[in-house]
Amino acid sequence: MMIDRTPLLAAFDALLQPERFRDYGPNGLQVEGCAQVSKIVSGVTASRALIEAAIAAKADAIFVHHGLFWRGQSGCVTGWMKQRLALLLAHDINLLAYHLPLDAHAELGNNAQLAKQLGLLGISRFGEQDLGWLGGRSDAAEFASAQALADHVACRLNRPVALVSNEQIAIKKIAWCSGGAQSYFEAAIAAGADAFITGELSEPQAHLARECGVAYLACGHHATERYGAPAVAAHIAAQFGLAHEFIDIDNPA
Repeated sequence: MMIDRTPLLAAFDALLQPERFRDYGPNGLQVEGCAQVSKIVSGVTASRALIEAAIAAKADAIFVHHGLFWRGQSGCVTGWMKQRLALLLAHDINLLAYHLPLDAHAELGNNAQLAKQLGLLGISRFGEQDLGWLGGRSDAAEFASAQALADHVACRLNRPVALVSNEQIAIKKIAWCSGGAQSYFEAAIAAGADAFITGELSEPQAHLARECGVAYLACGHHATERYGAPAVAAHIAAQFGLAHEFIDIDNPA
């Protein structure tokens, strides 16, 4: 099956609604490739490794969470940017990137898919642009302690978790926001969370966790955001009868 790029892009836009978000870069088609698409490769970041893997997989389009262009860049096409763009253009591959819209989608987005992976149920939203999720275990049980929650998350994500907590209390109300959402911690505290799950930890958050008694779990930026892109791309590919392949480029961050 092969379709024109225009209805494919329209389907991604209709699903993710990028116009609703104030974002750090352009959402949608970032690099134009061939007009006809038969296979989509999804991944977390438009790295050279992912682009090379997509070329080997004979993809016509790459769908990612982290694209090539961000606010504040110099705009010069040199070095790594030249190398990535040269590969895309030489092989006529479309690059589609959705940042905050992919985090936010209620069923297929990063936060929704992270919750599914961890066995959590989101009840409400919090923080800037309502990107943070608040809820608890989908079976309504509690975690006996922050360490029990950290052990559970580490097992589900198959990677170590950095835990900051000095409280030995049961964890019932859990907040989460994938990726680099350190700045959402104070909003999570204000929302009444017992624990906050995200990708990264910055110096101020460790002190806040100890002083406020709310556990902070840093589980990896990549590790918390590797579920939304394949979920969305698989959904759209199935809608049009296209081939889809998720390629996970390992990243310790």
